[in-house]
Amino acid sequence: MSDTARLKATIYIGGLDNAVNERRLLDAFLPFGEITDVTIPKPELPSSTDLHRGFGYVEFEIPEDAKEAIENMDQSELFGRVIKVAAAKPQKESNEGLGSKTAVWNQEGWLAKHAVSEEDRSGTEQGRRPPEAIPEDPMQGLQGLDVAGPQPAREI
Repeated sequence: MSDTARLKATIYIGGLDNAVNERRLLDAFLPFGEITDVTIPKPELPSSTDLHRGFGYVEFEIPEDAKEAIENMDQSELFGRVIKVAAAKPQKESNEGLGSKTAVWNQEGWLAKHAVSEEDRSGTEQGRRPPEAIPEDPMQGLQGLDVAGPQPAREI
């Protein structure tokens, strides 16, 4: 099976209770179709006392089974916790996104997506400036405001 077909047949399950293991996850999703793989990532820190990181992946044989599992199990309860079930997203490279040790502007796709040509920059700057006209006097309309305190009553 190709990587894109595997990704379409894989679902993400979030909000798992610590009592959930790979066997229990398999049992919960087996009614929706043939399952080829169940993965629950372990904590990254060796000192962690948690059994897993609170989410897992289930890969089905057929992508349609994965869609059915998403439709039926999203926002359902498993071991007393409401779970989030969605299509799995491709794993990011270790040098992309948050947690990367590379500056975002040095990452491969960022510059192509956010770069602006010099022509666009100069056009934007010209658009911000008002036309070359005589600037309006900022003090105009402030006559009579230079006196502080209560004003004597006017006679009508």
